[in-house]
Amino acid sequence: MAKGPRSGHRLAVVGSGSWGTCYAKVLADAGNEVVLWARRPEVAQEINQARRNSEYLPGVNLPRGLRASTDLAEALRGAEHVYLAVPSQSLRENLASIAAQLGPSTVLVSLMKGVERRTNLRMSQVIAQATSVPAERIAVVSGPNLAPEIAKEQPTASVASCVRAETAEAVARASRTPYFGTFINTDVTGTEFGGVLKNLIALAIGIVDGVGHGENTKAAIITRGLLEMTDFAVAFGAEPTTLQGLAGLGDLVATCESPLSRNNTAGRLLGQGFALREVVARMNQTAEGITSIEPVLALARSRGVRMPIVEQVAMVLRGTLKPAQLAPHLATEDGAPEHENVGTAGLLARLWRRGRRS
Repeated sequence: MAKGPRSGHRLAVVGSGSWGTCYAKVLADAGNEVVLWARRPEVAQEINQARRNSEYLPGVNLPRGLRASTDLAEALRGAEHVYLAVPSQSLRENLASIAAQLGPSTVLVSLMKGVERRTNLRMSQVIAQATSVPAERIAVVSGPNLAPEIAKEQPTASVASCVRAETAEAVARASRTPYFGTFINTDVTGTEFGGVLKNLIALAIGIVDGVGHGENTKAAIITRGLLEMTDFAVAFGAEPTTLQGLAGLGDLVATCESPLSRNNTAGRLLGQGFALREVVARMNQTAEGITSIEPVLALARSRGVRMPIVEQVAMVLRGTLKPAQLAPHLATEDGAPEHENVGTAGLLARLWRRGRRS
C-alpha cells in the first residue's frame, strides 16, 4: 500500500515551468523535502540561490524545503513520488530516462493535461506504456489550477485520482496545505479527460473574446462545451459526475474565465487575427489545447461522439473557418431538446429507461 509522505520524505518534480515549480512549492509547503528537476542550469541556479523562478513565477518566493537540480538521477534518487510536469508531447522521451531511476514502489503522478498526438493516449496511459509501472502506482492531479494564483497561496482545490484509492489518498496527503485542498477519486479517465477537454473549450472562449463577443456568447459556449466534454468522457468509460466536479466544471470555469490561462490567451490571439504559427511563437509556454485538439477529435470519431464546438475550434486552427464565424448555437440544431444525445441528463435518462426495461 502506498503511504503518504511525511515531513522529511523525498519527492521529485520533473519540469520547472510555471506549473511544475508551483506544484513543487505546494509539496514543500506541505512539509516534504522536494527536488525539482530543471533542464536549464540558470533556472536551477536561480531557484537554489535566490529562491525564485522569475521567468515562470515572477515575484514568488520559493520555500527552503525545495531545491533544484539539473541532474535527473540526483533529483529522482530516493523519491517516493515523482510528479511529471513536462509538455505532453515530450513526456514519452522524458520517461525513457526516468524509468531507469524508479524504485520498486515509486508512484508516478501526472500533472499534465494533454493527449499524445501519435498514439491518442492519455498521459497516464503513456506513463504505463513507457515505464511498465502498474496502474495502481500511477496517479493524476487535475482541477482549477492556475499556477500564478496558487503560487501566491490563493486558496483552491484539486483532485488526485488513481484506480487504487489508497494511492490517490497518499498523493492527496502529500500536497494538502492551508491554501491547497486535494480530494480523491478513482475515475482516472474522467479526471484526465476533464483537464484535456476544458483546454479546447477555453480556446473557443478565447477566440470569441478576441473577436469581441460578450458574456452571453461565452456562457453559451461554456455550457454547451461542458456537455460535449461529458459526452466524450462518458463514451470512454468516465463517470459523468467527475465532469461536474473540480476536474471538469471547476477547471473549465477557471480556464475559460482567466487571462492567466495559456489556452484562453492562445484563443484570444487567434480571435484577434493572428495566424496559428504567430500565436505559438508568442506563447512563453505550451498551450496544450492546440496540440490535443486533433487527437481528441480522432478519439471522438472512433466512438461516434459529436463535438461541434471543438470541431469549429479545429477549423479555426486549420484556417478553414474565420474566428468570427465560431458559433455556439451550432452545437445542436435549433429547436432540439437541450440535452438531446449529450450530457449527463441525457445519459442518466437513458440509464433509467434501460433499468426500467430490465
